[in-house]
Amino acid sequence: MEYTVQQLAKLAGVTSRTLRYYDEIGLLKPARVNASGYRIYGQKEVDRLQQILFYRELGVGLETIKQIVTSPSFDDVQALKQHREKLLAERRRLEALIANVEKTLLAKEGRIVMSDKEKFEAFKQQLIDENEQTYGKEIREKYGDEQVNKSNEKVKNMTQAQYEEVTKLGEEVLRVLYEAFLTGDPAGELAQKAADLHRQWLSYFWDHYSKEAHAGLAQMYVDDERFKAYYDQKQSGMAEFLRDAIFIYTGKK
Repeated sequence: MEYTVQQLAKLAGVTSRTLRYYDEIGLLKPARVNASGYRIYGQKEVDRLQQILFYRELGVGLETIKQIVTSPSFDDVQALKQHREKLLAERRRLEALIANVEKTLLAKEGRIVMSDKEKFEAFKQQLIDENEQTYGKEIREKYGDEQVNKSNEKVKNMTQAQYEEVTKLGEEVLRVLYEAFLTGDPAGELAQKAADLHRQWLSYFWDHYSKEAHAGLAQMYVDDERFKAYYDQKQSGMAEFLRDAIFIYTGKK
């Protein structure tokens, strides 16, 4: 099957303008342009658009998606498997939240007693599940099961105040990192503030901090596409910038 811009847009549930923009930025080029000047898309382009929309649904930025799908090492089957795992993790997250809401309703109706700890278990378990699903294999290989299990236990034992603090801190790391990235100086005051905030964020998960481990994690952010995609979601190159800032912060560069 071949499709014009309008036909493919209707099929995929996107606008024609979106497809034209994807063409302009080199994310999704048509297979050819016919004699009348119409963009024509084939099966290869349809499959790529599906991948793009999967990544968009998972919150990945267009520039990062472009880097991923145009990489010579890109494996569409492996990518689909990763999408499936992330979507299954999202389903588990929603199921846990639904169960928490139902339990809370029963407590409000006076049919059960719900402790304060139980009220927030779903949110903390969600954080653990997301991290395990996305990064678990690599983190366990690098730091060992014992260290990762300790980290997970630390998360489970967080108070609600601590959970809110680490969530806000994670958001602040990304905000300050972006501001620092715009300066272009990983040794600058803002970049070093981002590195220090990142250290503070790690303290909620690690039972022991070391500069070597911090620097090693920063390098992993660049080497692993999933870590890279997370930090590059707002602007490509932010993962490398954070690594450089942390290397300077820890004295490893």
